Amino acid sequence: MIVTERPEPWHRRTRRFLRATDQRGELVRGARFLRGLVPGDPLAPSTGRSSDRLARLLAEAGADRPSATRELGLAAVQAWQAVRRSGAPPVSADGITVLFTDLVGFSTWALQAGDERVLELLRSVAEVTESVVTGHRGSIVKGLGDGVMAVFADPGEAVNAAYETCSAVSVIKAEGYLPHLRAGLHRGNPRRVGDDYLGVDVNIAARIMAAADGDEVLASGSVVDELDPGAVIVRPRRSFRAKGTPKDLRVYRVVPRYSSF
Repeated sequence: MIVTERPEPWHRRTRRFLRATDQRGELVRGARFLRGLVPGDPLAPSTGRSSDRLARLLAEAGADRPSATRELGLAAVQAWQAVRRSGAPPVSADGITVLFTDLVGFSTWALQAGDERVLELLRSVAEVTESVVTGHRGSIVKGLGDGVMAVFADPGEAVNAAYETCSAVSVIKAEGYLPHLRAGLHRGNPRRVGDDYLGVDVNIAARIMAAADGDEVLASGSVVDELDPGAVIVRPRRSFRAKGTPKDLRVYRVVPRYSSF
């Protein structure tokens, strides 16, 4: 009696072929490159929209294996988020306060930490940041990977939000890394374009943030001049120099009075 093996069903062969194709290195790298051209971040603080939840599901689904389909799906959702993402932008007749945050030393740690640990940390930082910023009547403009850009109508709320976010992030646990956030604040009249803000005032805030140390909040004179002197401790940041900022820019380290300096 001759026994012949049954051929593998066509649908299984097709599924195996598609899975192998989806994981091909050159396709995954190409999809990631395309995704990198699209503004947005699936781990950016959520606005509660369904697209935010979809982005997180895509980022987490099958995260242990490469997938060109997942990368392209994230690119599509990020493109939609870039068009639709909006908070409650502050309204102020005399300007707004721009906040930038950033994790100190994150890139070096991320190179050897692995995607799973990196994603877990960024998710925790994003959730903390969103909670604090919105709790102080601020609006997150966009996620920046390991930081955010946010705007506030009230400079006092902006300072409190910046300081409390730095404090909250510092107690997040990450294997092999102690997260320390830095923050920079500047008040002005940036130009609003859709849900984003552009202009010199935005650049100044980013430059101030880049000069801060871990767990430090730096603010320009335009912010400090609007604060209640009894509500904050202010110390000048001497010899501040940054490309693209006015030569007479005054920068200060600020800490709310309810904390120790």
